[in-house]
Amino acid sequence: MKILFVHQNFPGQFPHLAPALAARGHDILALTTETNNRPAPVKVVKYRKPAEVKLEPRLTKMYADVCERGMRAAFAARQLRTQHNYVPDVIFGHPGWGETLFLREVWPEAKLLVYAELMYKTTGLDTDFDPEFAKPGLENRISTTARSAHLIQSIVQADAALSPTEFQASTFPPELRAKITICHDGVNTERLMPNPEASYTVQGTSLTLRAGDEVLTFTNRSLEPYRGYHTFMRALPEVLAARPEAQVLIIGEEGQSYGAAPAEGSWKQKFLDEVKDRLDLRRVHFLGRVAYADFVSIMQVGRAHAYLTYPFVLSWSLMEAMSAGAMVIGSDTAPLREVIEDGVNGRLVDFFDIKGWSAALTDALARPEAYLEMRKAARASVVAKYDLQTQCLPRLIEFVETAGGTLG
Repeated sequence: MKILFVHQNFPGQFPHLAPALAARGHDILALTTETNNRPAPVKVVKYRKPAEVKLEPRLTKMYADVCERGMRAAFAARQLRTQHNYVPDVIFGHPGWGETLFLREVWPEAKLLVYAELMYKTTGLDTDFDPEFAKPGLENRISTTARSAHLIQSIVQADAALSPTEFQASTFPPELRAKITICHDGVNTERLMPNPEASYTVQGTSLTLRAGDEVLTFTNRSLEPYRGYHTFMRALPEVLAARPEAQVLIIGEEGQSYGAAPAEGSWKQKFLDEVKDRLDLRRVHFLGRVAYADFVSIMQVGRAHAYLTYPFVLSWSLMEAMSAGAMVIGSDTAPLREVIEDGVNGRLVDFFDIKGWSAALTDALARPEAYLEMRKAARASVVAKYDLQTQCLPRLIEFVETAGGTLG
């Protein structure tokens, strides 16, 4: 075998093992720093000492930021303990921003539970999914790996973890996966239900849309490629050309929540500019951020709802739309395959197939009666698996009480 030893002070702990393996016919090489001048029993390759390496700020910035937040959370925890004699039995936190990193140092006797939302990976998830925006190369893979450090640290520290979907849990390494229980946060299906009397008036206009009208909906926290805004906008001209009565309601802020910002301007404007000459903009309504009651009404009014995502965290809005009876056309990506069975409780279309998206959205708008059973099945599937009161909340309570050690 070719065996590489790595040690900044080689041979370090390997003065006997390395030459012994070489004597057995293995090809042995050692990687060490250029300042290491110790005699080596095998061939050595040296890397430049860290002081001479220009480190990309993004490699250290995230860990520095989460450590700072974690330290501040720990200081507040210390004050709770020393000034108020507060000692929790169970701590349940989201580790994504670092708050849980040092709480064990304040409350070592508490059980620590964490919310395992997603683990960053260099391949097979969001970072290399979209060739239009992916940045291949070792530098980008190093940056992605560096972003995982605090997440791994947090789950290693934890007694147990919770993930909302099978897909999201699957992004964690197998050796950590055993700690993770899967349970969704839950959907209030009593509030999010079909309403044939629903209506929505577009702010700043006299346009009132009602359940049954030809309305296409799309919602993101921010209008950006991670949630398929570019695919949706590129499919839209053909849809509006085929359906001259259709109205489009787009929910989402200008900016980005997950991916990088564009070189200039906003993703919203970039992809609108790309297609605006082929759109009837009188029928395309950018609503920005809306009140939750308006979101519910919009989902109830819509005839077709487009939801796309990279292989990434699944949005609450998907299950909420299904619960409200929306006809969801979703991207054929791993997060959605867990929730939608194509042709049964929704439709799945290849994320990058612009013509396929145009055709699917156009058909859903043109033939609403053909999709009635899918809409019913969509709501039924959410009620059966993701209902807050009957499914998710009891399991979440059980997780905290059992993993926290207060039961059983």
